[in-house]
Amino acid sequence: MPASHPNNMNTEQSPVSVVGLGLIGTSLAKRLLDAGFVVHGYDVDPARVANFEKLGGRAAATLRDVARAARTIVLSVFNTDQVEAVVEGKAGAAHLELDAGHAVVCTSTCDPDRVAMLAVRVAERGVRFLEMPLSGNSDQIALGNGIGLVGGTRDLMDELAPVLATLCKKYYFLGSAGAAGRGKLAVNLIGGLNRAVMAEGLSFAESMGLELEAFLEVLKASAAYSRTMDNRGLKMIRSDYEPHAKLSQSRKDFALMHSMAERVGQELPLAGLYVELVESCLAHGEGDLDNSAVMKELRRRRLSSGA
Repeated sequence: MPASHPNNMNTEQSPVSVVGLGLIGTSLAKRLLDAGFVVHGYDVDPARVANFEKLGGRAAATLRDVARAARTIVLSVFNTDQVEAVVEGKAGAAHLELDAGHAVVCTSTCDPDRVAMLAVRVAERGVRFLEMPLSGNSDQIALGNGIGLVGGTRDLMDELAPVLATLCKKYYFLGSAGAAGRGKLAVNLIGGLNRAVMAEGLSFAESMGLELEAFLEVLKASAAYSRTMDNRGLKMIRSDYEPHAKLSQSRKDFALMHSMAERVGQELPLAGLYVELVESCLAHGEGDLDNSAVMKELRRRRLSSGA
């Protein structure tokens, strides 16, 4: 069942900091700003920071500053290495310099085992850590329609409920730190395969001369329906690859899946086929396109066959 949450928090007295202002981080920051939170933000990209300030956010010059500005910090960085670097630093590198009383909400898709160990390490300094990777693209998350998977303690989840419920309308507690990351990898596996299946089906229909927009409505009404048809169908058909979630991000997530699958002794044969499509897209310089661009690779293969 989704977690319940109170709505009586005085957000003006509870600033929140967001580290990482890419597609997802900006969507999360905007949700917090729209709900009345004072939001401080940090990113290494000045253009992202400038966009954040236009939304009404308060830019922090350093990671130390962003930690001083709020006791609750939302992380939305690219991968596990960046999460560890931002939280702990390496060899004196700049980092958040967290202390007892700080609470970290990590929304990045990470290596679950490393996140579990990170949560233990920071707890020794009195820092509380909650993972909440989000299922959904940046547009869905901006509307509050992402789904949060929570790992950590229920007490911290309940304490941060006003923030979590602002970030997403529904979130689910899966267990201790690391459990949410494992759930997110399984969700992303199914989501990626759904995109590949739809791209192959649409490409097949196109090769047979069917009018794709009309056929998409048939698919939505059929037993083959998935939500992927709603948020990726027209993008594939119209070759609209403005990124809501990038192919390079998908490749990173599938690398995590394969690493975890090796640890637990699970074969992922269909994931291997999906990665082949993504790798070919990356080789064509398409890593910054939306992950629906796997359709480009299937069209390329049809054209190269002479069909």
